[in-house]
Amino acid sequence: MSSSIIVFGAAGRAGRAAVAEARSRGHRVTAVVRDPAAHPELAAEAAGLGGLTAGDVTDPAAVARLAAGHDAAVAAAYAPSPDFFATAAGALIEGLTTARVPRLVSVGLASVLPTASGALLMDLPGYPQEYREFYLAHAAGTDVLRTAPESLDWLVVSPSGDFDHQGGRTGRYALAPADAADRISYPDLAVALLDEIDRPAHHRVHLGVRSPANP
Repeated sequence: MSSSIIVFGAAGRAGRAAVAEARSRGHRVTAVVRDPAAHPELAAEAAGLGGLTAGDVTDPAAVARLAAGHDAAVAAAYAPSPDFFATAAGALIEGLTTARVPRLVSVGLASVLPTASGALLMDLPGYPQEYREFYLAHAAGTDVLRTAPESLDWLVVSPSGDFDHQGGRTGRYALAPADAADRISYPDLAVALLDEIDRPAHHRVHLGVRSPANP
């Protein structure tokens, strides 16, 4: 069944993949970016299926205005500010609740996903620590989502390890705990995101996904 989906952060790799996957399934897609003029190719891709529009995912009023009338939202936006993810999560909660959008699927980070042992990937010995502030910023965003009212059914989906930056779409993925060796392509992450919109199976948690070809 066709749905109306809004994608925040549609200019990034994960956002573009989500737009493409949603379009391939026949959904109406609104692609939100900071500056549409900087992405003419994305405007062409989005034409006729909701279009490309400017928006600030950290502004609750903008989120509510843009999301009105949609069935679900994908959050794939990024900014280097350490408080970006927490601020965006708060704006998404307020804006999507106001707009009565029931489902939010957000792109997360493997570093703050539990491993099979229960320890977070970022806390394992030898894991790179130079970006720890960024890891913690992502975690703060998920913590804010945990405060969302029951009317907003949110989910965070991330690679269980990292992206296969050159990988294409296979249409397959597996759920997995964090493992630095795991990989998944951007298109296959988008398959997982859209599956959780078309057929919601997980709720109010952070999931890791990987290519099923990995051992």
